[in-house]
Amino acid sequence: MLDETLLDDPDALQAADRDGALRVLATAGAQVRAALAEEHALDRVADDGRPRTVLVAGLGGSAVVGEVVAALAGEHSSVPVQRRRGGPLPGWVGSLDLVIAVSMSGRAPEPLRIAGEAARRGARLVSVCRDGSPLADVTRRARGTLLTVPRTGVPGAPPPGSRTGLWSLLAPVLLACDAADVLEVDHAELAGAADRLDDEAEACRPSSESFVNPAKLLAAELDGSVPVVLSDGDAAQGAAARAVSMLHVTARVPAVRGTLPDDAGDVVALFDGAFRPADDDVFADPFVDGPARPTLRLLLLADQAGEHRAPADRAGPVLEVAQHAGVRVSELAADPGRPVEKLAQLVARTDFAATYLALGSGLDPSRSPHLADLREVWAERG
Repeated sequence: MLDETLLDDPDALQAADRDGALRVLATAGAQVRAALAEEHALDRVADDGRPRTVLVAGLGGSAVVGEVVAALAGEHSSVPVQRRRGGPLPGWVGSLDLVIAVSMSGRAPEPLRIAGEAARRGARLVSVCRDGSPLADVTRRARGTLLTVPRTGVPGAPPPGSRTGLWSLLAPVLLACDAADVLEVDHAELAGAADRLDDEAEACRPSSESFVNPAKLLAAELDGSVPVVLSDGDAAQGAAARAVSMLHVTARVPAVRGTLPDDAGDVVALFDGAFRPADDDVFADPFVDGPARPTLRLLLLADQAGEHRAPADRAGPVLEVAQHAGVRVSELAADPGRPVEKLAQLVARTDFAATYLALGSGLDPSRSPHLADLREVWAERG
């Protein structure tokens, strides 16, 4: 059960958040502005012109960057955008293609391997990583474009990791895609996204009480549930990928996601499955009967609020069926704006909510012992 008294105690929150995840998330706007200051490094990417395809490679917390870029590209980009978590570089990648390798530390094995293979094939290479890392060295030897991530974050806040430093990785990749004429994401749009990230950090700050803090409210709604994250729109699709990743790794909550209209049938089919809503029993005693089993919670992320959606409303029928089935719904719609601005608003809200959900459940949002074990096994096997 979520400890809401802890969520309303800033000192207790700070003590529980040992690595300062909330403070780092609050620097997301500053992460975007730091990337904008390095925009001049992309001149060569622009000079090389539009590639045939783009492949974004990332592992772990960096992998969601490729998911977000592919979602933003949607059906509007004339250049296919693919993402890759691991495995060999696809055979079709050659000198006409752009490979973007993303790794906060610059040491993740899969992006490093893919970058090296891309260099051998003569593909265009852009890397986003820390300077002095193996990935930075590979990029320089290949005469690719290196976009460096600062080793230190905002003064007073801990340095970001690949999970809390999403915008340190995503903003440079978006700028690279704009320079390559793959996406239209200009300086003004990213500056607007930084402003929205600042606004969300203020609204979701630890000192804001639960009844007015939108992220704490969302954490309370998700508590004890199996979230099904459904996205409506390209920006929402990218935000949904990030939300599920944060729910898994930060809050340790199993979650699934789908996209409208393609996955509407798969989602509503869950409404009468094993996690269907339970009949409310006012006489139920959790000490005698055991804790209530988790039930589905539909989390709808939308590019636009319901009153602004197109006449062919894709979410309306799903929400209607959910209401009939007794499935509770949390709906989060972005304010009007450009795609990356909407993405920023949705991502920030769910980032803070997942972190509050972890802290309120007695979990460290920054450290998972089993994830650490998995990394050790990966390291041992090379």
